[in-house]
Amino acid sequence: MGWDKRNAKRVHLDHERRATLLGADGTWRRDCILVDVSETGARLRIDGSPDVLRAREFFLLLSSTGLAFRRCELVRLEGSEAGVHFLGPGGSRPSSMTGEKK
Repeated sequence: MGWDKRNAKRVHLDHERRATLLGADGTWRRDCILVDVSETGARLRIDGSPDVLRAREFFLLLSSTGLAFRRCELVRLEGSEAGVHFLGPGGSRPSSMTGEKK
């Protein structure tokens, strides 16, 4: 499955945007680079071993203070690149991701 299967329009970042992955329980942390992003998810390049992503759910910290973040679910892992879906409150996918109409 290719990286271009996402339904939402993606924005490819021309400049390296550093971010951090944090385990939902706070027991692990990995630096990463945001490769591209959409309303529903992102593609990340992981620094170090991606083994911790087996947890399947984690946070993507977009600011050094941790005030800008998204809860994520792992969709695919290919080498050091990971595809994630953003999760809404309570771990659900936002309606824009499930095809529900408001």
